[in-house]
Amino acid sequence: MENGGGGGGKSDVPADANEHCPGTQSEDAGKADACAGCPNQQICATAPKGPDPDLVGIVERMATVKHKILVLSGKGGVGKSTFSAQLSFALAEMDCQVGLLDIDICGPSIPKMLGLEGQDIHQSNLGWSPVYVESNLGVMSIGFMLPNPDDAVIWRGPRKNGLIKQFLKDVDWGEIDYLVVDAPPGTSDEHISIVQYLQATGIDGAIIVTTPQQVSLIDVRKEINFCKKVGVPILGVVENMSGLRQSLSDFRFVKPGDAGETDATEWALNYIKERAPELLTMVACSEVFDSSKGGAEKMCNEMGVPFLGKVPMDPQLCKAAEEGRSCFVDQKCSASAPALKSIVKKLIKNQD
Repeated sequence: MENGGGGGGKSDVPADANEHCPGTQSEDAGKADACAGCPNQQICATAPKGPDPDLVGIVERMATVKHKILVLSGKGGVGKSTFSAQLSFALAEMDCQVGLLDIDICGPSIPKMLGLEGQDIHQSNLGWSPVYVESNLGVMSIGFMLPNPDDAVIWRGPRKNGLIKQFLKDVDWGEIDYLVVDAPPGTSDEHISIVQYLQATGIDGAIIVTTPQQVSLIDVRKEINFCKKVGVPILGVVENMSGLRQSLSDFRFVKPGDAGETDATEWALNYIKERAPELLTMVACSEVFDSSKGGAEKMCNEMGVPFLGKVPMDPQLCKAAEEGRSCFVDQKCSASAPALKSIVKKLIKNQD
């Protein structure tokens, strides 16, 4: 909902606040007439007001981080964490010092996607030490703190916010070039907190990940408006799963029948090999999601935000994410790796 005159563009007004919201730092927060029925009312009424003393510690800790990038999505399941992981791998392979911070408190998938499941956080006199994939790629996630990876994290907003603050204040990243922050989908407590805590340290901006269909773009528009409202620059939008691209030789073929499907892969590949072997070197393309209305690129033109590019749906990229490895180290991700690399290069060029 858009805030009216009361919110007036304040950076401490939540995206889902009522009209005429007094702001989360106001003495009237959670108590004013305008707060009645607001989903944030209880949090605002009980949260401490005024300057946060921990912000000084966050500013000092973030002074060693050159660039801070948020990776956001309006809807879950669009490949945001996969993109965050591969962005971090790509930056590290460019000899940058990289940190990847997972603030998806209830659904931390970054440890899996970086091949770090079962790792623990260690403390030193300098703070919490990230878990390292390589010497120049460190990771921090609540996933490292769960005794059992199947444990559900059932936390209310203040506790989530407290952990995010602790990550920013206590993790010893050292001197790094990039901190990539993988946020949960939507515009909730975690997003308000990360923006509020990092704003004083300088946020380079946000990358927003979407899929081509309207059901995803509807929520991305909200995410873009959230960024504009809280003053976070939008580095660009990535259209993920932009059509399926797969080598014909990797397809599985089935023959439908009254009794069900019969696997015909071996027969089909032998048939092609005998009669049209050149087809086995080709890549098959298919539109999985409806992009007839222009997809993310058209939306970016309409909303005046940069479009970074498209990443096709690539089964090999999905496999790389499942196995916790970079898609850039071999030629297996031939459909997605070049597209991702192009986006990363464009991102770096725009920041120079």
